[in-house]
Amino acid sequence: MAPILSTHGDAAEVIGGRADVPVVLCCEHASERLPGRWRWSDNDRRLVGTHWAVDLGAADLTRELADRLGAPAVLARFSRLLADPNRPEDSPTLFRKDAEGLPVELNVGMREVDRAQRITDYYRPYHATLDATVGASLAPVLFSVHSFTPEYEGQPRTMELGVLYNYEGALGEALNAHLAAAGYGTLANQPYSGRDGFMHSADTHSVRHGRRAVELEVRQDLCVDPAYRARLSECLVAFFKRL
Repeated sequence: MAPILSTHGDAAEVIGGRADVPVVLCCEHASERLPGRWRWSDNDRRLVGTHWAVDLGAADLTRELADRLGAPAVLARFSRLLADPNRPEDSPTLFRKDAEGLPVELNVGMREVDRAQRITDYYRPYHATLDATVGASLAPVLFSVHSFTPEYEGQPRTMELGVLYNYEGALGEALNAHLAAAGYGTLANQPYSGRDGFMHSADTHSVRHGRRAVELEVRQDLCVDPAYRARLSECLVAFFKRL
């Protein structure tokens, strides 16, 4: 596996990469960790190991891609329930207050001082680290890795992959076509659309540095399978190496 170059406090893990690679990787929902003084309450423990706390399999896929490509990668070291790095600071879901119809005690009744600390200690340092990593690289593409649930509100999701894009339609459609040609069940801008703000992090840093951004969503029951990730990684590497 690619070596961890450094950790930036409790906010980010950075994997070092070469200067001649075509892509920088990021994973905003890589961890379910609650750092510092934060703890899971007894009632919130139902969320541990679920998509509410972490994108299952996404961190492993990110690290495996970094290793295969020799690419730099930045992964969040805190749960999305502490603060969601893939949302703007003014988003109503930056601190999710309910999940599965029940309150998230971590976030209900949060004081302003707690909100400020989470943003100052975790959210902003993650973004500062990703921004510096993108800025230090010559890679033309920022590639964000996420995963999605096999079922949502009682409806099964049969698709395997989703390719999200906002400004970079040609790149997104090219990746989607590449994956479809390899036999994957993939859809563009599904199960969420990059044009609806669901790739906030990748968009923010790619635009700032004049790069291109695309995001991959992998169905979680597949993303946790090492054999599936190995095949998918090989397919993604082939795409990025021809950019």
